[in-house]
Amino acid sequence: MNSKQKRSRVQGGWAAPTNVRSDRDKTKPAPVPNWIGKNIDQQPTEKKFVYEEVPEVFREKPADKTIEKAGVYDISTDPSGLSRIRLFPNFIEQKEADSLYETLFHELPWRQRTDVKKDGEKFLQPRLTAWYGDHPYSYSGLTHEARTDWHPALNQIKDLIEGSTGLRFNSMLGNLYRDGHDSLAWHSDDEKSLGPNPTIASVSFGDTRTFQMRKKPPPSENGDYTYMQHIDVLLTHGSLLIMEGSTQDDWQHRIPREYHDRSGRINLTFRVILPE
Repeated sequence: MNSKQKRSRVQGGWAAPTNVRSDRDKTKPAPVPNWIGKNIDQQPTEKKFVYEEVPEVFREKPADKTIEKAGVYDISTDPSGLSRIRLFPNFIEQKEADSLYETLFHELPWRQRTDVKKDGEKFLQPRLTAWYGDHPYSYSGLTHEARTDWHPALNQIKDLIEGSTGLRFNSMLGNLYRDGHDSLAWHSDDEKSLGPNPTIASVSFGDTRTFQMRKKPPPSENGDYTYMQHIDVLLTHGSLLIMEGSTQDDWQHRIPREYHDRSGRINLTFRVILPE
């Protein structure tokens, strides 16, 4: 090889650009110096989509309760106040309760009255009622006029309750459930004529029925009772149940219809009615 050829080969070795590709490499991108990138100190990372499951919020309903033993039960404490019930299963002994049931059943002026729903629809109440009181009492579109000629049996029961508890009452609403098909729908005794935090004493005669209570939902629940606590109170022959404090503000109650044999039951609810 002469000197001219050697010189040409050397020049070709260093003069040829390094990014020139052969025909076989035309499909491959030219190498790019790493300093051209903006973030030269960061290593390239591969972004991956990671699915994160939104945790499901589990709500647990408070355990339902059944109350049948004598005692004082604080059933809730809310900003509105303490809700309390007192149960005396054997307030009136059985022999006396038997006699009072017969007297009340045959001698009180029981009537089946017409109730009115919120939409204006009228229906017969699935029970009979009787009212005595110093003032009229209105609820669900129905008004009971004042009636002060108290039956002696009612005075006897009223005196017994007042003497035992120190409470005072001026009215009584009675309900006669003829059998298990008679009932009382969900409601609260929160009419204005009862005043704030009314105390109501309820005496029962006859067959045992379940007095059901359910906690009212907060405004955020939009009237949904799904997660509200329920309490069943067994009201036996001669029993006394007292509801007091914020019970009417924070709870509803009812006597549900039953589908097995039940004989008659009389319930007397003593209360204080304020003049309208």
